[in-house]
Amino acid sequence: MKSPRETVIGVDLDGVCADFYHRMRRIASEWLERPLDELPEEVSYGLDEWGISGPGQYESLHRFAVTQRELFRTMPMVPGARRYLRLLSDEGYRIRIITHRLFIHYFHASAVQQTVEWLDSHGIPYWDLCFMKVKSQVGADIYIEDSPDNILQLRESGLYTICFSNSTNRHISAPKASSWEEAYRLVKEREKEPQG
Repeated sequence: MKSPRETVIGVDLDGVCADFYHRMRRIASEWLERPLDELPEEVSYGLDEWGISGPGQYESLHRFAVTQRELFRTMPMVPGARRYLRLLSDEGYRIRIITHRLFIHYFHASAVQQTVEWLDSHGIPYWDLCFMKVKSQVGADIYIEDSPDNILQLRESGLYTICFSNSTNRHISAPKASSWEEAYRLVKEREKEPQG
């Protein structure tokens, strides 16, 4: 394994650092004009449990969330993200934030601005900020990710990927972390493993 000063950790943003589902649930309640308690907290990828299933429904909700409710600037932080990312950064790891927030056309400037403001206002350390769909192209040594499809794609490419647990990825196998403390421990354990 590389030394910490050479190791790049590719960190997903939504669902790993920023509590996407918590904030999106509140916005969806408003968008759908349904009481918050009617929208379950446990969801699958795509939000079918909230009735978001028709063609273009997710894109419409997402566009409203970002452009009218500043989703990417107003999400709460996942507990421990700042503490453990700062610790890793202080230990010499290079934090590379990787997010696919530019998947809906014509409001990229808002998405990028809200993202940078959120990172800075929450004191999240990072060297690089990548807006990428295919995260394996970023060149990280360790990935921390919550999207089931991304985790499988990264692992199929032979890349060490820690699954950051939530209701969308319960079926994904280890290595898995249900908190930032566990993610930190898995990164440190990976550092000790002989690499071939």
